[in-house]
Amino acid sequence: MEKHRGFPGRLPGTDFQFVIRRASAGGATKLVARERFADRRPADRRADEGFMAALWAHFGEDPFVRGNLDAGRLSWLFGREVIPAEDPFDPASYDALLRIDVARAQVSFPDVIG
Repeated sequence: MEKHRGFPGRLPGTDFQFVIRRASAGGATKLVARERFADRRPADRRADEGFMAALWAHFGEDPFVRGNLDAGRLSWLFGREVIPAEDPFDPASYDALLRIDVARAQVSFPDVIG
C-alpha cells in the first residue's frame, strides 16, 4: 500500500479521517459511490470540501494511486468528483488509479477548484 507522504491525516480540528495508517489484512475496503443528500450536516460538507482541497493540492489533475486514502471519505466523492483512471478498475485495490474529474469538482466545490 502506497502511503501519500505530506497528505493531511484528517480535517484540522475534527475527527474526520483522510488516510489510514496500515493496510487491512483482509484487503482494501471496496470503493462505492455514496449518495450525498442536500440535508447532510454542515460538518460532513466541510469534511468533503477539505478532502477535495487536499486531493487537489496534492495531486491536481494527475492520476493517483488510492494507497492509504480512506475508503469511506473517498466513497463520498467517488463516481462524481473522483473517478477511475484505469480500465479495468478494481474498487477493492490499494493500487487502483483514480483521478479528479475537474469539471465536476469545479461545480461541486467552486471554492476549492476555481
